[in-house]
Amino acid sequence: MNKIDFEIFPTTRYQGSKKKILPWIYESAKDLEFATVLDACGGSSCVSYLFKKMGKQVTYNDKLKFNYIIGKSLIENQRVKFSDEDLQNLINNDLEVPDFIQRNFKEVYYLKSENKWLDKMSNGILNMNHYRGQTLEFKKAIAYYALFQASLIKRPFNLFHRKNLTIRTNDVERNFGNKTTWDKTFYNHYRSFIKEANTLIFDSGVECRALNQSVLEMDDVNYDLVYLDPPYLNKEGSNETSNYLKCYHFLEGISNYNDWENLIDFNSINLRFRGTTEQNDFRKENIYETFERLIEKFRNSTIILSYKKGGQPSINFLIEMMKRYKRKVYTKSIHYQYALNRQIGDAKTNREVLIIGI
Repeated sequence: MNKIDFEIFPTTRYQGSKKKILPWIYESAKDLEFATVLDACGGSSCVSYLFKKMGKQVTYNDKLKFNYIIGKSLIENQRVKFSDEDLQNLINNDLEVPDFIQRNFKEVYYLKSENKWLDKMSNGILNMNHYRGQTLEFKKAIAYYALFQASLIKRPFNLFHRKNLTIRTNDVERNFGNKTTWDKTFYNHYRSFIKEANTLIFDSGVECRALNQSVLEMDDVNYDLVYLDPPYLNKEGSNETSNYLKCYHFLEGISNYNDWENLIDFNSINLRFRGTTEQNDFRKENIYETFERLIEKFRNSTIILSYKKGGQPSINFLIEMMKRYKRKVYTKSIHYQYALNRQIGDAKTNREVLIIGI
């Protein structure tokens, strides 16, 4: 197997991302026997990208549409890139600029001029027509990838769970954040992320695909290996950042631009989606049953469950549950603390754990 360069991987600002511990995940998985793999809760796509680098037939899946688009741009896409001409055609499109974001998100997340730019780009990507078929799909996916990343990097904490534009705009002394990054134009960020995406796209020689499904409702369970990285639920606290639709609803809105107005809860301060809690597959009130369903569903595959010490259910509970379906179950762990994780502790308490069932 060729040596993997972990410096050339997707940039991620995603809550719960495993990018920093990819070398450890690689060492934990490289000796397992598998040719096909499902990354069931794909998120930022960095673990799927690892499996793709390993030459596996990867199926990336995520319930959120904007994540699925990221998976399509970097995992399913093997050859199509976004040229300078594509960028100029998109930036300089002469379409009438809609005002949905400008009207509805005034002083919520971005400045007035930035909202106008986002309206223009969202509508421009939606109406790209210089290509046809799968090539057009991949071009649009790359364009969205750059738009999502640019939107995240200009947000305090890289999230949309608060109406907190004032963190950027208040004239105060700062001991956190990156004002230089926030003040850099959307266009400059966007151009950088287009370049990044082009660098990341490669042909693995093995067909890969991206899906947009609830992992609980997936019918296809025929994979040699299934990697499960569900949202982390702390035993205590609100677990607000474990609800990814609540944290990233703005990006989900961009990916559903024409239908966004029908999805918004206009009674919420930050205009999140309606039914945010109900649409979450991993809710605290039924989390034990959810894990049982998942492990039973993929009982014929090798399972790697990425988890964190201190979560609900407990690691010991999940090990015993997996033993009911797998002949061999073991764990590996490493010190790792998520961004914004309020669980205070040292290398003994902040542990990322892989529960592996064969």
